[in-house]
Amino acid sequence: MIPEKFLNRMKETLGDEYDDFYKSFDKPRFHALRINTLKATSDELSEVVLSTISEDGKPLRKVNWNKNGYYYSEDKTPGKHPYHAAGAYYIQEPSAMLPGEMIDAKPGEIILDLCAAPGGKSTQIAAHMKGEGILVSNEINSARAKILSENIERMGIKNAIVLNETPASLSERFQGCFDKIMVDAPCSGEGMFRKTDIACEEWSEENVSMCAIRQRQILECADIMLKEGGIICYSTCTFAKEENEDNILAFMKDHPEYKLLEERRIWPHKDDGEGHFCAVIKKGNENKSVGQTFWKTQKSCDKKLITDFINFDKEYIIKDSFDTEGGIYVKFGDNLYLAPNDTFDLTGLKVLRAGLWLGTLKKERFEPSHSLALALKPCDFKNNANFDADSNEVKEYLKGNVIDYDEKNGWILICVNGFSLGFGKLSNNVIKNHYPKGLRN
Repeated sequence: MIPEKFLNRMKETLGDEYDDFYKSFDKPRFHALRINTLKATSDELSEVVLSTISEDGKPLRKVNWNKNGYYYSEDKTPGKHPYHAAGAYYIQEPSAMLPGEMIDAKPGEIILDLCAAPGGKSTQIAAHMKGEGILVSNEINSARAKILSENIERMGIKNAIVLNETPASLSERFQGCFDKIMVDAPCSGEGMFRKTDIACEEWSEENVSMCAIRQRQILECADIMLKEGGIICYSTCTFAKEENEDNILAFMKDHPEYKLLEERRIWPHKDDGEGHFCAVIKKGNENKSVGQTFWKTQKSCDKKLITDFINFDKEYIIKDSFDTEGGIYVKFGDNLYLAPNDTFDLTGLKVLRAGLWLGTLKKERFEPSHSLALALKPCDFKNNANFDADSNEVKEYLKGNVIDYDEKNGWILICVNGFSLGFGKLSNNVIKNHYPKGLRN
């Protein structure tokens, strides 16, 4: 049941629009997905989207504020399709696609997503960055940080560092370092009332006030980490002015060097989304970094691990197609990562992902990672097996079973209609399955 105090406040806020707003809660909620342009161009992916969510081949309706977002009906299940496992798209509430567009990420920028789980906005930002620059995706909750890391992996993102830290601890370390910061702040969730009953049950006026205080604290941390001339994109999925416009105005009053560039709301009675607020504010004019003493090359790591990967690289990866040299090797335990160039020293941080996870040293042999497989395209790997989405081979692979296949022995990239699913190892006409056990159907 929708809280009465919330409805009274909205009646006062919306005036003549209130009746339309109230009626919107009786309408079905909207479902959408955003195609992943890191996997292919929008045109190349349109067929993928059509095949998974179209209604009898009819043209799909796009999300107005995101050219790569598409609505689908409730009876469709794109999350169960092999294309989802391949990271061809990200299932995302349509209004949540707005901030990822408004931050206007560019290739080569250094961007922080401060409250990033489950990863919708980070993966959207990464698509705009096109693998160039550094994306730091942070989540304070360890369980949600793991989900964030898994989504970064599934979407084939190579230049993301995933951290599990508090905003305050990051602000102590990274002063004046980021070109852009996404603050998708924890909020009272009023825009989710139609989506989940829990949001209604947990709502209270006290919680709105507590959220507003916490959001201001997060904004203060973001300010410390932002370069002069940089921007903060602040968003919530709530309707409360206290958490939205009032928060931005109060922050700008305390920090007069900021100016408001853009502000927008999505309303469920006006737009085809659940409700969202987004504001973009700019810090000063000149784009320059201050006090960034921490950007440094990582220390050299295990030579055998690097050598084993380089041997694997030379044997299987097509150099002109997939560059594994434009980065810094970083070792965590027996795992080897390729961090973006000029990345920062990760010592002392809770790191879940330090760029692209290349693989692991197992019993004196190198084994490529699932992350590497999902970052590859069929044209990047010398040995690949491409199957149709409805093929028995794809079904068996996602279950973790072996596949009969007549080709030379060695590592092989399993693909579904041109999108990588994971690795297998071929021996005597049988592909041994290396799809992660935790992901198997």
